[in-house]
Amino acid sequence: MLKGLAILWNSFRMALQELKVNKLRTFLSLFGITIGIFCIIGVLATIGGLQNKIQTDISTLGSNTIYIDKWDYSGGGPDYPWWKYVNRPVPKYDEVKMIKEKSSLAEYVCYFNSSTATMQYEDNQLQNASIYGVTEDFNKIQTVDIAYGRYLNDFEFQRGNAVGVLGYENAEQLFGNASKAVGQTMSFNKHTVTIIGVTAKQGQSMIGNAYDYDHALLVSYRFYASIYNAQNGDPFIMVKAADQVPSGALVDELRGAMRQVRKLSPKTEDNFALNDVNMFSEQVSGFFGSVNIGGWVIAALSLVVGLFGVANIMFVTVRERTSQIGLKKAIGAKRASILFEFLLESAFLCIIGGLFGLAMVWLLTLVLNGVLPFTIVIAPYIIVLALSLCIGLGMLAGIIPAFMAAKMNPVEAIRSK
Repeated sequence: MLKGLAILWNSFRMALQELKVNKLRTFLSLFGITIGIFCIIGVLATIGGLQNKIQTDISTLGSNTIYIDKWDYSGGGPDYPWWKYVNRPVPKYDEVKMIKEKSSLAEYVCYFNSSTATMQYEDNQLQNASIYGVTEDFNKIQTVDIAYGRYLNDFEFQRGNAVGVLGYENAEQLFGNASKAVGQTMSFNKHTVTIIGVTAKQGQSMIGNAYDYDHALLVSYRFYASIYNAQNGDPFIMVKAADQVPSGALVDELRGAMRQVRKLSPKTEDNFALNDVNMFSEQVSGFFGSVNIGGWVIAALSLVVGLFGVANIMFVTVRERTSQIGLKKAIGAKRASILFEFLLESAFLCIIGGLFGLAMVWLLTLVLNGVLPFTIVIAPYIIVLALSLCIGLGMLAGIIPAFMAAKMNPVEAIRSK
């Protein structure tokens, strides 16, 4: 045990000595390892932070939720057949009740429509502010955090009362302080509404989802429909699956229910789209998986360069210490001890290069976290992975020089210059 610790300490000391005595040579040789580890940690940490942010934003669309719309959300780009969807009928408010009656797998069903208006309070105005008309189950499908006041109750939904929940940023701009908005009366499109609550600050979304609460006003759909034409805008229906119900099973059931509701014949194509939120999450995971592979490829090129650099250092080190190796073997050092000592020294050199790369990523995160709309965190598993790579690369780079040292003839090694 003590002998092993002694070899370990001696290898670490020799690695530091190599760095101290031959600063430029060692630095240039380790630079590939540093850049490789920098790429690996940087890519994994940045992509991980971005992925967590996007997945969190996707979760605001609803967990295990299906969107019934005339538009298919999975498409995009020049090949998207918009002409196929534009003439489809929009989901109707009455279809919500029919879906509830026909679906046994749905837990909550909500209708959503939106428009824009100019909001006004005294002399303060907000142009193109969003008005969201929602039904009772909206906050059971979506997460609507309230900072001040309260959310709409069932009575206000049923009666279509002129009350609403104002977005945090809108409240700040109209009333100067979001907490002062509760209980105040504001107007939009010549209609007045009493503010009963203010949403918690949401922040910037990475996916541009439909629910920008910060800059919106949430009202009951019955109140919304008394002001706006129900056929305007792009309304849709949200359906949340009951516990333990797979979203795929809910999609199959909803397809049958919607075809019955719209009285479509067996040969008639669907005139609606069923968009699964889980599909977005899977697409994001697949995309970032590909990005991570790209990062690994770039890092691998740098690590290969670094590996040859460390191997070169170890060859030179063995040559410079030939007489010392011969002396150690002459006084009883075994081949395994010599081999182990040089392998550890090679590993320590790679660890030093990796620590430089880790320090560079840490400094970069301090800068980027103040600029980017998401947080970059260097997770412990990433650090463990990076150090494991350094050890593995060090062993690989030093294996041939270490074998050369271990096989030396002690007499010839001592006589060498």
